Amino acid sequence: MVSLVVVAVFLLQGTLFQLPQAEAFKIFPTDDSLTHQQITEAAFLRKMVEVCRDVATSQGNGFTLPDFYSHSNWVELGSTAPFSTLIKPELPLSNIAGPNTKTCRNCVGEDCSDNILPDVLQQKTLTSGYFSLIFSSKPAGKCSHGGFFDRTSSREPTGGINKDDISSYHGFLHFRAAEMAINATMELLEDIRLATGDQAFLRLMGLTQSSVLAFVFDITDSLSQYIEVFKKVCLSIIDSRKGTSEEPSEYVLVPFNGQGSGPLIRTANADTFKEYINSLSASVAGNFSDMFLSELLLTLTRVPPSSDIFVLTDASAKDTELKSSVKAMIESTKSTVNFLLTSSLLPSEEDASLSRSLSLSDIQLYRDLAHVSGGQTIDVTNTTLSQANAVISDAITADLVTVLQVERSSAKAENFSFVLDPSLSNTTVYITGDSLVFTLYSPTGESQSGSVADGPLGSILTVGNLKRVKLNSTSQTGELKISIDSTSSYSLKVTGQSSVNFLFNFVERLEGGDFTPKANRPFTGRNATLFVSVTGGDSVTVTDVLLVEASGSNVVNGTIKALGATDFLVNIDRIPEWPFVVQLKGLLNDSTTRSLPSRFQRQSPTQQQGSRFTITAQPNSTIEPGTPFVLNFTLVTNATGGSYTIRARTDRSFSVSFPSSLNAGTEGSAQGTVTLTAPSNTESGTDVTLTIEAEDPESSDSNYVALRFTVMTTVTDFSSPVCQVVSIKADCPVECSRASWELSTNLTDGNGTGIVGVSLSRGNGSLSLSNVMSADGTNVTVAFYNASCCSQEVELVAVDRVGNVGTCFTSIKSPSTTVSPSGSTTVSPSGSTTVSLNGTTTVSLKGSTTVSLNGSYSVSFSMCVALVGLLLSFLYG
Repeated sequence: MVSLVVVAVFLLQGTLFQLPQAEAFKIFPTDDSLTHQQITEAAFLRKMVEVCRDVATSQGNGFTLPDFYSHSNWVELGSTAPFSTLIKPELPLSNIAGPNTKTCRNCVGEDCSDNILPDVLQQKTLTSGYFSLIFSSKPAGKCSHGGFFDRTSSREPTGGINKDDISSYHGFLHFRAAEMAINATMELLEDIRLATGDQAFLRLMGLTQSSVLAFVFDITDSLSQYIEVFKKVCLSIIDSRKGTSEEPSEYVLVPFNGQGSGPLIRTANADTFKEYINSLSASVAGNFSDMFLSELLLTLTRVPPSSDIFVLTDASAKDTELKSSVKAMIESTKSTVNFLLTSSLLPSEEDASLSRSLSLSDIQLYRDLAHVSGGQTIDVTNTTLSQANAVISDAITADLVTVLQVERSSAKAENFSFVLDPSLSNTTVYITGDSLVFTLYSPTGESQSGSVADGPLGSILTVGNLKRVKLNSTSQTGELKISIDSTSSYSLKVTGQSSVNFLFNFVERLEGGDFTPKANRPFTGRNATLFVSVTGGDSVTVTDVLLVEASGSNVVNGTIKALGATDFLVNIDRIPEWPFVVQLKGLLNDSTTRSLPSRFQRQSPTQQQGSRFTITAQPNSTIEPGTPFVLNFTLVTNATGGSYTIRARTDRSFSVSFPSSLNAGTEGSAQGTVTLTAPSNTESGTDVTLTIEAEDPESSDSNYVALRFTVMTTVTDFSSPVCQVVSIKADCPVECSRASWELSTNLTDGNGTGIVGVSLSRGNGSLSLSNVMSADGTNVTVAFYNASCCSQEVELVAVDRVGNVGTCFTSIKSPSTTVSPSGSTTVSPSGSTTVSLNGTTTVSLKGSTTVSLNGSYSVSFSMCVALVGLLLSFLYG
């Protein structure tokens, strides 16, 4: 399972890395202050504990939310809870300081503990601080943000009110502000959790026990016999992992044939995916089946990062102009692509009449893409295809790590060594190539030839041109060596299972000292910075971070700066000309024994490379259907002058216009514009990936920027679904297991966009739903819940089409509040929510004041943040 630090940095980059319009909670620690990462991580940790606990039980670039508490006077006003109005657009902001209201006075020297005016504090008036990097002017009497970069803080009233760290003007309130920011982030995460469900929420946060499994199927008639075999392989893998900790978190299927491609199927339900697999059948070939790279590019843009993709084809790619785009997307997503090629070997007599032949250039294209991704290119026949089961199963193993991966394009003998540490298990060695021989040596000098299927070091499985060596458990600690002699190109890969792994991202420094992730390749020949996050806890000591030549032996060493126990900034003096992988080495300390630390090594499977120029763009996150969206981008090069070919495309085939070329000119830069238009009938919530690519036609050097947008219609519905309890029937004896209770509710969305889903977030009873039309024409979702009297609480979650969330909580436990003797009540805390109950019931609504009914039941209704539909599209789009 991915560490929370990694989640915080790599999945919430928009929250953690920001432009310095104003300083904020720090990105990386400089003292004992809490950083942006620590605040978000703490919120994640607390919320993940809740979600994981509930799952286990059920199974048996601007101002961010946290910065509000650092930059405003919410904490100084004595507030003890988050300002929930910030995430509830249906609620009005009130008691905010007017443009002429004075809010601050001069600090006394460096002491700003009493610089907010008493009237502001007494009247609970909300304000923030002015900030400017350039100008010192601000309205009279207004507070400043404060800090080294804030020019306004020198103008009266001097000083500032920010609580970004403990050394800030209001640093004495830093920890209170940070704690409130944590709670506010948790509140927002809870809204998202309710809208998506526990499992989908964990997938969104990147917390899955296994990767995504994707198949790209060529289903033309030339593969008819292979298709049936491969279907059996896929179904066998699905069945073997279903319900286990190693079940893929999601399944993706992209079939293509002579008539077209798709549709792309993406589901977390194994049975649903099996139905799609079973429905596949061969069809007559056409020209479209040769547009293979288009299908692979589509898959790469739709699957989550670090997915495992398996491709079955016998077709040569006619769209080779997409090779650089596919490589760019592999680098960006760090996904692994494995090719099963059925016609790179001489076909058997039974296949000769149908099989298409691949040229050497076709085979090399697939090998190049596999090597870039850290995957394999395996030659299979109808007979050996079933043996690929083991290779595919290996790839979707939980906690899979890469220890070593190399490729060689020339024929020569070479020796390699790799270190296996005590945390590794199920270590496997893969050697892919034609006409090669190898020998494996253990740390004690014991050896096994590649021609020995079962030997002292492991068992060897041959699948076409692939040798898979499953090491014995006695061979899995220490330095192993392997000698390889081949008459052609080959690759070597060593993997295993371990909790010790790492993720990395190239980052660039912003004004003010913070960092932001790079969205493209780093500059060749210039220095660069890597952010590295290591899993495995405090037992890991990192000693080396290296850039290792992917097809050679050159190495560039990085200078490591620790940012705590598991996070590191690594400075690279010069990005090399050649493609490279990132390798990490260090020591594992065993706190339970007195043994010496063990050496370990890990490597990124995906290759990276630099470029002599870069492309940058600052997009918005959403576009409107039918409305042209104009995006400006900038090309900057190491050299002056030169013409660059420009390409832009989307994975949704939206209309895109762009310049065919740009000239860098004497200043070494150029501006370009891309206009993107989503069709007017595009469903709101659809996600689209736009890739802008530039290429130097003389050197074939290229770079790219990949941007994700969400198509959203203008949102006018900010009201949450409404819950009305119709009846509760509960006559529960002391022995609760002998009886059950029932709840009937009506759920409506008034004039909103309509309810699209109702689910249980609490309770283990049965829920049935039906839809009726009320007398006034309102669509009503009727929910009927039945549960054992031992399960005394239930919470229903209703989500409308734009992501507004309503919850309805009911308990048959004894009420925790005092109730009045009689009556029934209608409650409208915001003018739109009605709850009416008959009989003896207690009702409490979040945001309401007092509700009094007699009886022994309690029902609560709460409203959540709108626009969660943006996240729903990410999960299901």
